[in-house]
Amino acid sequence: MAYRRDLRRFTRGIRFRLTASYALFFALLLVLVAGLFRERLAYTLNQQVHDSLEQEWAALKGYLKIEGGQVHWYYDTEDPDENFIVERLRRVFLITDANGHNKGASSQYQAIGIDPPQEIRARVAEGLATMAPGSAGKAFWLERNGPDRTHYLIRSGVVFDEGHHAAYYVAVGRPLSDNEAILKQFTWIYVGAIPGALLLGSLLGWFMAGRALAPVQEIARTAQRISGSNLSLRIPTRNAGDELDYLILTFNRMIERLENSFRQIRQFSTDVSHELRTPITAIRGQLEVALFTAQTADQYREAMFNAMQDIERLSQIVRALLLLSQAESGQLALQKSRLNLTQVIADLVEQFQIPAEAARVHLTADLPPDVPIDADRIQIERMLTNLLSNALKFTPPGGSVKVGARCIQRKVEITVEDTGRGIPAEDLPHIFDRFYRVRDAGGSAPPEQGLGLGLSFVSWIVTAHKGKISVDSHPGEGTRFAIILPAPDAASETMELTQPVLPKMNEL
Repeated sequence: MAYRRDLRRFTRGIRFRLTASYALFFALLLVLVAGLFRERLAYTLNQQVHDSLEQEWAALKGYLKIEGGQVHWYYDTEDPDENFIVERLRRVFLITDANGHNKGASSQYQAIGIDPPQEIRARVAEGLATMAPGSAGKAFWLERNGPDRTHYLIRSGVVFDEGHHAAYYVAVGRPLSDNEAILKQFTWIYVGAIPGALLLGSLLGWFMAGRALAPVQEIARTAQRISGSNLSLRIPTRNAGDELDYLILTFNRMIERLENSFRQIRQFSTDVSHELRTPITAIRGQLEVALFTAQTADQYREAMFNAMQDIERLSQIVRALLLLSQAESGQLALQKSRLNLTQVIADLVEQFQIPAEAARVHLTADLPPDVPIDADRIQIERMLTNLLSNALKFTPPGGSVKVGARCIQRKVEITVEDTGRGIPAEDLPHIFDRFYRVRDAGGSAPPEQGLGLGLSFVSWIVTAHKGKISVDSHPGEGTRFAIILPAPDAASETMELTQPVLPKMNEL
């Protein structure tokens, strides 16, 4: 059973199947080439026999004379060349009158069989009918079998006597045994050479298939070493620019995507465990205090009120994490349309005027009449809402917040700048990370800070619109966020999927 299983696994391997396919194709090619070459050789040999018989027919007219119904051969009996030519002509030879009466036939022709008189009369009549003045008349070709199964090629036609008074039927032939021997010898030689060529071709195919599949085996070995904790492995490309290099690049990109997905999952798990610990601990503490120390209804009510606040905070964290995870994994799609960014920003600035006045912060906007953009209105409003909320939150009384928009070089630039306390240089690279909060001088987060998710949403919204965001800040001087988005003629993607409703950024 083990032997059969190993044999079945071997025969199902790609290398074996490639080699078998190559061997089969090579065998068919060899047989096809042999058949075509044999047919070409047979045609050439047959054409040579035809040409030789035509030459003998022309020579026959110079040596054969018919006078008064008698057949005579005129040649120099002392000349060996002429003797050889005449003997060869008379080896397979037949001459009859127009009615088919035999006037002379060689022994070999008699062994083949003399043509029936009716056939001779028909050929003579056809030859005379097609004979033009001064021409040799029509040539008749046929193949005959001898008693020893030897094939003969016969060339026949019409000749006249010396006075052109009577027509005679003359046929000369030649055996095809030499041609058949050459063809048979060629066939046996080729048949004997095919197995050796096929064996060498199969070995070459096995070697080439092994070399071609080596990168695939390397990919398989690398895939076996990859695990959730080891996704940094990459297969080096061969720099051949072929399909296998493309497969390696595709595999490496797949591993990179998996690594990013695993990193997001680990980050999500870390963020959840870290952020949920505080409200859960607070809820448990409130309930334990109420359970062991509360004695009046007001004390129980206060404990439940505090627990409800922590539960609401916990609900906001879970909802924000889920939505942000869906956004970063591509499950939330944009629903773009043509917008006038000037009108969108003006409406938001008007909405924030009341909280700005309450915080005694001067909120202004510097906007041109029309800034067209292809974007998702809901997401753009969330992005601006989060930036304005942060600007108002971290700008002391008497400060100012300014929002601007303009078109520059087929791009749209949005700016939100304030005169707040600013962000330290060491915190700037991390402000778009989830749950990251800028610490104060004592190392603790200021009480007015939120969950640390708002700027993560801002970063996703900008990236989803194929834009870029930058921040410039100096402690004690203020912060400036600059967002660059494609203008309408440069936008390349419009998606028609339904956009789920996300909570406002100021709720996160």
